[in-house]
Amino acid sequence: MADENLKRTSLYATHIKYGGKMVPFAGWEMPVQYPAGVIAEHIAVRTACGMFDVSHMGEITVEGPDAEANLNYLLTNDFTGMYDGQARYSPMCNDEGGFVDDLIAYRKDEDEFLLVVNASNKDKDFAWIKAHIFGDVKVEDISPYVGQIALQGPKAFEILGKLVDKEGIPEEYYAAKFDIPMCGTNVMISTTGYTGEEGVEIYMPWEEAPVIWEALMEAGKDYGLIPCGLGARDTLRLEAGMPLYGHEMDDTVTPREALLSMFVKMDKGDFIGKAAIEAKTPPTRKKVGLEVTGRGIIREHMDVYKGDKKIGVTCSGTMCPYIKKAVATALVDADERELGTEVEVDVRGRRVPAVMVSSVFYKR
Repeated sequence: MADENLKRTSLYATHIKYGGKMVPFAGWEMPVQYPAGVIAEHIAVRTACGMFDVSHMGEITVEGPDAEANLNYLLTNDFTGMYDGQARYSPMCNDEGGFVDDLIAYRKDEDEFLLVVNASNKDKDFAWIKAHIFGDVKVEDISPYVGQIALQGPKAFEILGKLVDKEGIPEEYYAAKFDIPMCGTNVMISTTGYTGEEGVEIYMPWEEAPVIWEALMEAGKDYGLIPCGLGARDTLRLEAGMPLYGHEMDDTVTPREALLSMFVKMDKGDFIGKAAIEAKTPPTRKKVGLEVTGRGIIREHMDVYKGDKKIGVTCSGTMCPYIKKAVATALVDADERELGTEVEVDVRGRRVPAVMVSSVFYKR
């Protein structure tokens, strides 16, 4: 029986049509997988193309003469001097230097930015931003009006090219083009994704998503395109070493602990969390990858041991289908973090051997 409190994207009926297995996720009813299964979906993205409904993500606009100054205060990255259409990833920290969220900011023009935030954090993020803005700026949550489809994999651009003129597709990575004609409406096309593959994320008016989904499925039928769910999205992002809020980061983890220092610009002006991040440097714990060398699969919230000493806790873990390895991420004591070190993970009372490795398990 459906939970009446769960929200549905405009693609709900489409997911049912394609055999999507619907589950609760971040307050939404979303497909976890389709009949092909998680492994087939994962492999399709690595070798051909997969398509995801990501309409549950949050979109917040920041507009006004002080928009850029507000972003520089709210976020750890530096948003000075971006070009129109440029995208930039950034942590958004609290006063203690932990994550409120991580997000992508797009510059539409010098007075207008679009923030794309995690579905589970959207309301919290919007309240946080509104509570900390200053000067001549207006912030709006436009999530109810925006649908989003991710087209990911080596064939993504060929498939998209059947529906969109070449000029409408950004050439650079982490860039966007706005108001691009597609399937009788105007969309934003962004060269971003959460899979470690080439691809795009397409933003469209909420009600237009089903039309665009079907057009893409038709365009991709000779290219191996299949619909993909949350299961493959998670195995793909972990295999590619991409962090997930609530796993590799939360309100107690700093960007430096999460190995995201390159997105923290300490040489810009003051920003929320700056002093706390400085005070917690060098960090006492750091993220690391774990590759299972014994038998078993490591999951989240499992204790990591070096000998008899507990040195950390896992953040995420699964069997990654493309690299055919069981891997995990963990936050471990910084002075014990050395790649190549053998450790053990307590999997329900059984010690499973693993070795510390880079947390980027797959590179395109």
